[in-house]
Amino acid sequence: RDLHSFPTRRSSDLDLLVDVLKLNPADLYVTVFEGSPEENIPRDDEAAKYWAKHVPEDHIINGNKHDNFWEMGDTGPCGPCSEIHVDSRPEAERKASGISGRDLVNKDDPQVIEIWNLVFMQFNRKADGSLEKLSMNVIDTGMGFERLVRMMQGKHSNYDTDVFQPIIKAEQDITGLKYFTFEEETVSPISKEQDNINVAMRVCADHLRAVSFSIADGQLPSNAKAGYVIRRILRRAVRYAYTFLGQKDGFLYKLVPTLVHEMGDAFPELKAQQQLITKVIKEEEDSFLRTLDKGISLLDKAMEELKAQGKSQLDGVQAFRLFDTYGFPLDLTELICRENGFTVDEEQFNIEMQKQKERARNAAAVENSDWVELKAGEQQFVGYDYSEYECEILRYRKVTQKKNEFYEIVLSATPFYGEMGGQVGDQGVLVSENETIEVIDSKRENGQTVHIVKQLPKEPTAQFMACVDTDKRDASAANHTTTHLLDYALKQVLGDHVEQK
Repeated sequence: RDLHSFPTRRSSDLDLLVDVLKLNPADLYVTVFEGSPEENIPRDDEAAKYWAKHVPEDHIINGNKHDNFWEMGDTGPCGPCSEIHVDSRPEAERKASGISGRDLVNKDDPQVIEIWNLVFMQFNRKADGSLEKLSMNVIDTGMGFERLVRMMQGKHSNYDTDVFQPIIKAEQDITGLKYFTFEEETVSPISKEQDNINVAMRVCADHLRAVSFSIADGQLPSNAKAGYVIRRILRRAVRYAYTFLGQKDGFLYKLVPTLVHEMGDAFPELKAQQQLITKVIKEEEDSFLRTLDKGISLLDKAMEELKAQGKSQLDGVQAFRLFDTYGFPLDLTELICRENGFTVDEEQFNIEMQKQKERARNAAAVENSDWVELKAGEQQFVGYDYSEYECEILRYRKVTQKKNEFYEIVLSATPFYGEMGGQVGDQGVLVSENETIEVIDSKRENGQTVHIVKQLPKEPTAQFMACVDTDKRDASAANHTTTHLLDYALKQVLGDHVEQK
């Protein structure tokens, strides 16, 4: 790029691919952004000029905004990009088709693939959709490791390289089934059943890596956020192994030693966390397998009914039931349906999901009445110096939760420690001349301690002595401290993956 605005390159990417990695330059094609008149962005002639020093003119291809303008999201840094593609078709296929690799770039041909992308970030996309120039230009570059290995080893599939083959060999040993490479498939066409076996072994090998590396990095499967992504990936692989590889018991965890053997030297965290990875995957497999058979049976029955009725879409209510009762993520239900020629009513599924969320919210809903103010003022916390202290009630309100009623009280001064920082709130009593009110809990709210009582004092304006149950406080403090010591010990013994949640 412009040496006044972009970092200097000592050699081109093509130098590395051709001179060092020995790829055939005749198989390489590059793309440049064709420009966008509506946004007043010209064609990226600068990138094309650099490529012209290394490849013939007919190997430089204009790319549209979809393929050759990179954006991180609706807003933020963005800019034109330039890709390197390689035509890896067997010679016989090239001759038979008579089609140039140039005409297959970015056309989803499995043998004409992108292996490198250079992003020239020089704009900032603003919230209103307009572009402004960045104060400093940046080149971001990314290369496909598995695809590059595939090219260097002369293979026509990532799964036929030595990155995946050891894992696939282990799958064959465990299942007793054969995997056919791309070359073997071209010699003799395989059956639909064998194709399913091939796909299942690839899915399991690929998903095993994703899940194992995630666990090694500290992300465990769960029902929320990133953890749910890991769980979905794992369950998808379990289903493939169950349906197409005949694995009715845990299978993926048996492949972990092979993965660690192959990649553990480059990624020592895999070796360090091998036991954890194995246990977590096995537990997840065992858990899902307990309901997988029943869920698949119900889905098969539903699809049979759809076929009999001449329908092609599974009801979203049924899809949600599979998710809610049997742990089938929506994408897994969609995958199984798609394999059988059906679609899923995703909109209805989302409606059912929203209903469940609302039910959960309503079940946990808290109804607060307005605060009743008895006296103006701000609360003073004295709990670090006193366990008993004279006070008055400043304000209170009634709270209803799941048909249970209680009251929240704010005192003028309090020795009660509200739940905070992982330690439970103090309990105790409020004592006046005529009555004693039990404080069942205390919590922090808006920087002050709120005391939870089941009933209001008969004389709310009276003077009270707020008394903390010191035996419970001491036990809580000891348990809190011990929890931190236990966390430390677990990390020392088991590893840094241990987290308190």
